[in-house]
Amino acid sequence: MFVIEEELKKLPRSPGVYIMHDKTDEIIYVGKAISLRNRVRQYFQKSTNKTAKIEQMVSKISYFEYIVTDSELEALILECNLIKEHRPRYNTMLKDDKSYPYIKVTVGEEYPRIIMARDVKRSASDKSRYFGPYTSAGAVKDTIELLRKLYKIRTCNRSLPKDIGKKRPCLNYHIRQCYAPCMGYISPEEYRKSIDEALKFLGGHYGDIIKSLEEKMYAASEKMEFEEAAEYRDLLESVKKIAQKQKITSEHGIDRDIIAYAIDNDEAVVQVFFMREGKLMGREHFYIRVPADGKSTLLSSFIKQYYSGTPFVPKELIVSEEIEDGEVISEYLSIKRGNKVKIIHPLAGEKYKMIELAEKNAKMVLDTDREKIQREERRTIGAVKEIFGILGIESKNDYRIEAFDISNTSGYQSVGSMIVYEHGKPKKNDYRKFKIKTVSGPDDYDSMREVITRRFTHTGDDKFSRYPDLIMMDGGLGQVNAALEVLEALGLNINVCGMVKDDHHRTRGLIYEGREIPLKAGGEAFLLITRIQDEAHRFAIEYHRSLRGKNQVHSILDDIEGIGPSRRKALMKYFASIEEVKNADVEELMRVPSMNRRAAESVYQFFNAK
Repeated sequence: MFVIEEELKKLPRSPGVYIMHDKTDEIIYVGKAISLRNRVRQYFQKSTNKTAKIEQMVSKISYFEYIVTDSELEALILECNLIKEHRPRYNTMLKDDKSYPYIKVTVGEEYPRIIMARDVKRSASDKSRYFGPYTSAGAVKDTIELLRKLYKIRTCNRSLPKDIGKKRPCLNYHIRQCYAPCMGYISPEEYRKSIDEALKFLGGHYGDIIKSLEEKMYAASEKMEFEEAAEYRDLLESVKKIAQKQKITSEHGIDRDIIAYAIDNDEAVVQVFFMREGKLMGREHFYIRVPADGKSTLLSSFIKQYYSGTPFVPKELIVSEEIEDGEVISEYLSIKRGNKVKIIHPLAGEKYKMIELAEKNAKMVLDTDREKIQREERRTIGAVKEIFGILGIESKNDYRIEAFDISNTSGYQSVGSMIVYEHGKPKKNDYRKFKIKTVSGPDDYDSMREVITRRFTHTGDDKFSRYPDLIMMDGGLGQVNAALEVLEALGLNINVCGMVKDDHHRTRGLIYEGREIPLKAGGEAFLLITRIQDEAHRFAIEYHRSLRGKNQVHSILDDIEGIGPSRRKALMKYFASIEEVKNADVEELMRVPSMNRRAAESVYQFFNAK
């Protein structure tokens, strides 16, 4: 038995991470400390300085554990990893999980390429240069396309110079948009000059290329080569458009992020301005959950969580207030970046003005989007909580729901779909498709048994290791029982309900523990269940169509012994549909040209075997 008062006495005075659990074993808070003994004991001491949220958290702590580290820096890194993994309810949590695009120039290659990347590799083997992050993937693609046209950069993935001359040049060479290094038509030295110009462009030096394009446009026009002049004109407009987006905001050409926030009760918005090489490349706001101890740790919590997940760390972070653990966070970010990262709290000057602007934007987003945030909260996590309340169950993790559906055409090529919702939103990276392997013919119950078995016995996918709080079946009691049979055989205790529809194929209610629970039409729970049901069906149908597209000539009749292409064609010509074939008796089947009794009995048995 865990007695908190006794365990507090055993805490070491070492740096480390402490992990708070509730009575269901759920991790509800993760923190770090220079001295575990001093920090953890503070939570259980009587004090008037605790916030209501901390008091609430402490009341839910059933036991705690801790991990000792050699330094505060190690503790910070471990804390970041544990928060990201377990997403404790009382830690500050980002509500947005964004991944930003970068422009990557593979300068380590003999014939470099310009491509889009979602992460920045910091390994010694990767000598590429990265520009970004950008807030618009569309803008990145447009810029890359423009650079390829301007400087005739290759778009292929061929390994050069090893593959020079092995294949013919692509279309880009013939339309004068590539120098064809794949054929050895340009030397590495000459090609490198184009790359150097592209790097200057990405660095914000547009003057030379604008001047060059204008000269070429006028020269082509004077020669009355108007089509070529129009090409230069279009390129010129594209360059100017991109140049206008890169607004100069600082005389210092360094990378920095400006971070400020606005807060209202439990709601907060953090605004980040991305400045790269002295230019404002974009801005983004993040909705966050305010930490248990109020706004005093809000910025430090945000910085640790955000920059532990982003591939790029700028040279400077300009923040709106002094942050807790600033020195150790700076050390952590410096290790991640590869050189010194400064965290600066300005009190005046240009940087202070940028902070004021970021704060103003954060407050504007919070004021403007408050109703939008609340509405989104109601239709997502609010709707999930309503569903769980209707069923009388509790969530142990992230309100994770997995929904399953089966799709087939008269039993042919049956497939299963698994979709995932967390906090009321689809988590598409966790979606999975199943091609039914062990079931012949139209048996949705056995097909569902196979899908559920494969989902909960699969060991090769980390995303399958997280079990849902609730399984939703697209169907009634039969589908629910099929899933429960499998779960019981596997020794798993997971809630299962069925989503049932009325005669007009509209959501009617839920089947749970053998009874139907009606739903209030138009309510948030009703609307979310409808979205889940439609999404599971869409995903299954989409997969089934893709399989049919790959094998259009296949029919369920091909799976019947003794039925080859000729008899299949004769059956489909004689009967109007597969359904009529299924309902026919042996005598009627024998009337089909080329069918004998043995073949007719084979067809009959296939569709009518019990």
